[in-house]
Amino acid sequence: MTYETLAREKAGALIEKGHARILAVESSCDETAMAVVEDGRRLIAGVIASQIDMHALYGGVVPEIASRMHVEALDPLLDQTLGQAGLTMDGVDAVAVTYGPGLVGALLTGVAWAKAFAYARALPLVAVNHIEGHVSANYIAHPDLRPPFVCLVASGGHSHIVRVDDYGAYTLLGGTTDDAAGEAFDKVARVLDIPYPGGPLLDKLAEEGNDRAYAFPKIHTPGPYDFSFSGLKTAVINQAHHLRQQGEAINAADWAASFRRAVVDSLAEKTVRACLDTGLRRVALAGGVASNRLLRREIERLGKKAGLETFMPPAALCTDNAAMIGSAAFYRLMKGEIAPLSLNAVPSLGLMGD
Repeated sequence: MTYETLAREKAGALIEKGHARILAVESSCDETAMAVVEDGRRLIAGVIASQIDMHALYGGVVPEIASRMHVEALDPLLDQTLGQAGLTMDGVDAVAVTYGPGLVGALLTGVAWAKAFAYARALPLVAVNHIEGHVSANYIAHPDLRPPFVCLVASGGHSHIVRVDDYGAYTLLGGTTDDAAGEAFDKVARVLDIPYPGGPLLDKLAEEGNDRAYAFPKIHTPGPYDFSFSGLKTAVINQAHHLRQQGEAINAADWAASFRRAVVDSLAEKTVRACLDTGLRRVALAGGVASNRLLRREIERLGKKAGLETFMPPAALCTDNAAMIGSAAFYRLMKGEIAPLSLNAVPSLGLMGD
């Protein structure tokens, strides 16, 4: 009997039971993560091998180094994850892996490892979109959350407002026309001599500053739910260079706070507006920027003012992790969406699969 036949039979049995314990792998950028997730809602075990210290030496992620470190980390992570879960390999029902978007080499290491594991154990393989994974982190954090709802996905590479119509079904309401929010945070952090990773450290510094100390340009976009951070980022960087050339000192905490305020105001106001305009009463956050403290406060404040329910994963589930991949995979698996062994990495994959 072929692998494909065995995997399909096992998937069919899992769908009939409506139950699955999934081993999930995430390696889209600079974090190697593995988790065991049950029924899309319960995190049994989750482990992350961070590469931050290595990439900090270079001021940012070096793709080749990231790929090599993923290769070294995956096998040890399996032992750690199963040990934390109190399981053997026999306790795993299916395997899930991020296949895009992300760094192609980093994605390929996870995809190759997951395919080999699935083949060796004759388990169903589920391919997961990284962006969908971020949305699905909310299902781990909030087991009672069900679609439909509006979700802001904000990270180093993505800034989207999506309507989550159902599990695995989305309508893109708006997105960035240039830089993503996290990318803008990282680039402005460099101007303030904040080391890698810049975004989270800028957020921490901003907590100490006055967010009205500096006036930055208001963001204008073509669509009501679109974002644009390139012009703001450039204006902020140029203004900093100009002040320094004039011999004027910059208060780093105030500068960080003022820039953060400009970005967050755009993100929060448009997300809540999209929720109200669609007639939905639930709004969620997802992605690395969802751990930004001001953004969380503003979404909660504006949401409460508008009578909305707000959902936010804890910080550990905002950054890249495998729990979110296991959650998204469960709903794909229950629809019979099994990936072939010919699965490849798709570095530019969009949320809609394009």
